[in-house]
Amino acid sequence: MGRALEELFPVFSREFRLRLLAMLGLCFVLMMVALDQTVVGTALPTVVAELHGYELYAWVGTSYLLASVVTVPIFGKLGDEYGRKPFVIAAVIVFTVASMLCGVAQTMLQLVLARGLQGIGGGMLVGTAFACVPDMFPDAHERLRWQVLFSGAFGIANAIGPSLGGFLTEYYGWRWVFFVNLPIGLLSLWFIGRHLPKIRHSDLPPSPLDWQGAALIALALGSLQVFVEWLPTHKGSLALPALAMVSVAACVGLVWWEKRATAPLVPISLLVHKGLKPLFLLSLVMGFCLFGVMYYAPLMFQGGFGLSPNKAGMLVTPLVVSITLGSIINGRIVTRLRKPKRILYVGITLFAGAALMLTQVNATTPHPLTMLVMALGGLGLGITLPNLTIFVQYNAPKAQLGIGTAMLQSLRMTGGMLGTALIGTFMNHHYRQQLTERLGPYANAAWAQGLYDPQLLVNHPQAKVFIETAIIAGRNYHTYLNQAQLSLVGAIHDSQWLVAVTLLIALAIALKVPHLTLDPGKKSGKGKAA
Repeated sequence: MGRALEELFPVFSREFRLRLLAMLGLCFVLMMVALDQTVVGTALPTVVAELHGYELYAWVGTSYLLASVVTVPIFGKLGDEYGRKPFVIAAVIVFTVASMLCGVAQTMLQLVLARGLQGIGGGMLVGTAFACVPDMFPDAHERLRWQVLFSGAFGIANAIGPSLGGFLTEYYGWRWVFFVNLPIGLLSLWFIGRHLPKIRHSDLPPSPLDWQGAALIALALGSLQVFVEWLPTHKGSLALPALAMVSVAACVGLVWWEKRATAPLVPISLLVHKGLKPLFLLSLVMGFCLFGVMYYAPLMFQGGFGLSPNKAGMLVTPLVVSITLGSIINGRIVTRLRKPKRILYVGITLFAGAALMLTQVNATTPHPLTMLVMALGGLGLGITLPNLTIFVQYNAPKAQLGIGTAMLQSLRMTGGMLGTALIGTFMNHHYRQQLTERLGPYANAAWAQGLYDPQLLVNHPQAKVFIETAIIAGRNYHTYLNQAQLSLVGAIHDSQWLVAVTLLIALAIALKVPHLTLDPGKKSGKGKAA
């Protein structure tokens, strides 16, 4: 009777149940990482107030990003060589333990170090968890259906993250922002340990890790991360060029070494692969544009329009929710297309349209219309980003699925770092330029200098200092704060024009992506290194 039921209804089969439970474990992993990235930002001001270490404020985020960006390609390669399951389990343990250490930190330095350890766990997870999906579902059609679970988990985490962070911080204390990872980590460990299959695509003995390549990757990406972190602050006139030169030299050295290594960590063959090269480049550009919108649109809503963090969060929520919706729609459409790469044109165009519309949004724009613009951008991202992963996994050789997926994720993160810093520098320059024009003869006045830091518009203690200074100088601070808000909105509008132009470049890159056919039953990992 049981076997007959399984034949009639495949959802009752043991294989289906095992796959479902394994995917649930991976979804919990994804939720843990995504949730951590969204809840921490809400709690940071409270953390700094309690631990008294404002000079290390930025490094709470930087240490995590630095560690994760460096470890993603390393563990992507190790997953290919040894199988991914042990590294996923180790990553969950490292991430969960590091979260607990963050929660018990007594100083900002301890918190920064614990966040670095957490970043190592996060990088291990990104480098291995995404590649588990094509291991379990080689058929592209089947994998797209199952990846809806991934999209849903990501969307839920992003939608509730900021509100959850604020709620926990306000009612239970900031330490619970980190402790919340403990139950999610234990759940994911149980599901993955029991149900995730251990799959290894090669019968040959594992190759030794390319430690020289790993060191060069760490040097290249690490110096780049610090460079982009310091760029908007103009910190150190000699340090910035030095960091840029170190990053470029390490990249050149990496290419030289990997061409000669017997088991390269980053196979150069993947970088020059006809089917993969435009996808990697597109991931870099999309990461640049994604962070250019996600980071600066909320600043415009809060600093430029004067909205509360809660109201600004409501305007941003349609973006992350629509990413999930776009992914679900994409899964239904892309396998029916004769030339699936054309859906990339649709997604990029939608995202570019949203960036263009953001250049026209102002404080008087009705909130439902602003939310519609953000939803349009999220829909474009939800259509574009999953396909980059699908197409890379479809084109990459089976033995290099992990490192191919990891390289895609690393390039997206690198693009995000560059987008945050370069667009931030562009925006700050235009803000200062517009503010100087609006202040006119008072641009160099001592009382007005505080206005040149746009953080003044979202930092209440900083705004209070300016207000007191303006009152002492006999100036109407309301007028000049309004001028600063208008300047910030104008500068962010200019930055979104830059995003829109960059997305035109992305569209040109998408035209270079070779056509492929997602035939039912055809397996991923069929590509050959060029």
